[in-house]
Amino acid sequence: MELRIKRAAVEEIRRHALDSYPNECCGVVLAGNGEHHVRRVDNIQNRLHMEDPIRNPRDARLAYFMEPKQLYAVLSEAEQTDWRILAFYHSHPEHAAYFSEEDRARAMAWNEPAYPEAFYLVVSVVSGAVKDQIAVGWDPERLAFVEAELTVD
Repeated sequence: MELRIKRAAVEEIRRHALDSYPNECCGVVLAGNGEHHVRRVDNIQNRLHMEDPIRNPRDARLAYFMEPKQLYAVLSEAEQTDWRILAFYHSHPEHAAYFSEEDRARAMAWNEPAYPEAFYLVVSVVSGAVKDQIAVGWDPERLAFVEAELTVD
């Protein structure tokens, strides 16, 4: 399993991760017409935490929640343009790049992957600098998310 992604898209995702630091960033990469289009989505985790810290104990330094209207707009854009969702991405400030149990849970809907063809890209930012990144994808044979080879063109 391999995620092939354009260098310009990776650079934009890294910029987003650095711009959002020390909070997590999040967004979507659309693919169409031989191009990759990065769509930043606001992380509203701080707002959710402030509104209900019992239900949302983590703030945006440790979690993300994509702003629903923005996410819907990106998904609608993909439908209207016949672009596909290549990847969802987010950052891990002051932590390694890994696909957490929380990440897995958010990628699922009714015990199935919500977007089985999409990859998930996680970028690690430590001390204000990008440290590394990983990609994972859904393996239908193992019924699990597994690390994918990440190729930057």
